Amino acid sequence: MSWFVVIGGLLFVGILIVLVRPLLKQQGDGAVDAMEVRDLNLKVLRDQAAELEVSFRDGLIEKATYEQAKHELERRTLDDVGQKSAVVGLGKKKNALAVLLAVLVPVAVFSLYALLGTPDAITGRPVVKSSPEGEHALSAEQISAMVERLALRLQENPNDGQGWLMLGRSYAVLGRYPESAAAFGRALSMLPPDAQHYADFADIVAMAQGKRLTGEPEKLVRRSLEIDPNNIKALALSGTIAFDGQNYQLAIREWQKVVALVPEGSPVAAGIQGSIRDAENRLAISGKQVDETKSQAKNESAIVAKVAGVVELDPKFKSSVTQDDTVFIFARAVDGPKMPVAMLRKKISDLPFKFSLDDSMSMTPQFKLSTVGKVIVGARVSKSGDALARAGDMEGISSAISVGTENVRIIIGNTVQ
Repeated sequence: MSWFVVIGGLLFVGILIVLVRPLLKQQGDGAVDAMEVRDLNLKVLRDQAAELEVSFRDGLIEKATYEQAKHELERRTLDDVGQKSAVVGLGKKKNALAVLLAVLVPVAVFSLYALLGTPDAITGRPVVKSSPEGEHALSAEQISAMVERLALRLQENPNDGQGWLMLGRSYAVLGRYPESAAAFGRALSMLPPDAQHYADFADIVAMAQGKRLTGEPEKLVRRSLEIDPNNIKALALSGTIAFDGQNYQLAIREWQKVVALVPEGSPVAAGIQGSIRDAENRLAISGKQVDETKSQAKNESAIVAKVAGVVELDPKFKSSVTQDDTVFIFARAVDGPKMPVAMLRKKISDLPFKFSLDDSMSMTPQFKLSTVGKVIVGARVSKSGDALARAGDMEGISSAISVGTENVRIIIGNTVQ
C-alpha cells in the first residue's frame, strides 16, 4: 500500500469519526465540545505522522517527498480541525449545521491527493505498521505551536487569503474566537465571495460575542444567502435567528428548505424536523401569531401564482427504481438562474402524481413563481435523495410554459448524463 493511501485513508477515516459521533449522539444546549474534537484530531494526526515516518525510514518515499507530505499533513490537519468549529444554537439545530462537514470530507481527502499523489501511487509498496515506539505523540501545545507558525508565515505573506482562512478556522477550534474572527475578516477581504465562508464567519462572530447571532452575524448570514440561497449552514443559522426572535413561521420556512436539500431520513433531516416541530408548537401556543398566520394565508390565497399538472414514470424505468426512491418536482425560470422557484419532494410510490407548485414552495422569498413569467417544469428521480442532479438520475422536463398553466404533463423518461 502506498504512503498516499495510508495518509489519505487515515485522514478520511479519522474525519468520518469526528463527523459521525456528534451526529449520532444526543446533544444538549450549547456549542460542540471543542476539546473532544481536538483530541480526536490529535490522535488522527499522530497515527498519520507515524505511518509517514515508517514509510520514509523503510525507503518507500524520498526525503523531499517526506518533507512535503509532512508539511502538507500539518496544514491539512489545521484546516480540517478548523472546519469542526462549534456551531451556535440549541442541540437540535447543530445537526443541520453538521451536514456541512460531511460535504467537506471528500474535498479534504481529494485535495490532499491533488497536492501529493499520482494515480500510480495506488500501486506502491505496502507500508509496515509502526510500533508504539515509532509513534509521534502530539500534544495540544504542539498543535497550538503549528497554528502560531502559520500565523508567523502569514505575517511574512499577508496577502495569502487561503492562509488567513485556515488560520481563522484553526483559532476557532482552539476557542480563540476574537482572533478567529479577525483572521476570517482578512481572508474574506481577499477571497472571491463565497457563501460558505460568510456562513462560517457568522458562526465565529456569534461565538466571539457570547453565542449571540444578532447584529453582525445576522448581516453575514444574509450576505451568504444572497450569494447562494441554498447554502445549508446559512439557512440553518437563518432559521435559528428567526426562532430566537420568536418569528417561528419564518424559522419553519427556513428549516423546511434545509430538509428539502438534505437526504430524506438522514440524521440532519431528523434534527431539523425536530426543530420545525418545536417551532410549530410554539406558534400554536401563541394565539395571536396563529391568527396572524391564518390572516396572511387568507390574503395570499386571493392571488396564487402556480403551475399544476401530473408526473408519470416511463415504464422502461420501472425495473430501475424502488418505491422509496425520491422524486423532486420543480419549476425554474426560463430566463434566470437554475435554482428552482418552487419545489416539492415525493416518492416513486406516489406516481403518477397530480402536483401543484406555488409560492409557498419557493426556496427563497426573493425568488418565487410570482416573480417570473415563464418557467420550465421538471421531475427528477434522485437515487441519492439529494436535490442536486447527479449522473444516473432519471428526469423529465417540460417546454417553456406560462405561470398559471394547470395541465402540464411530465414523463420521467431520460437519464441524467
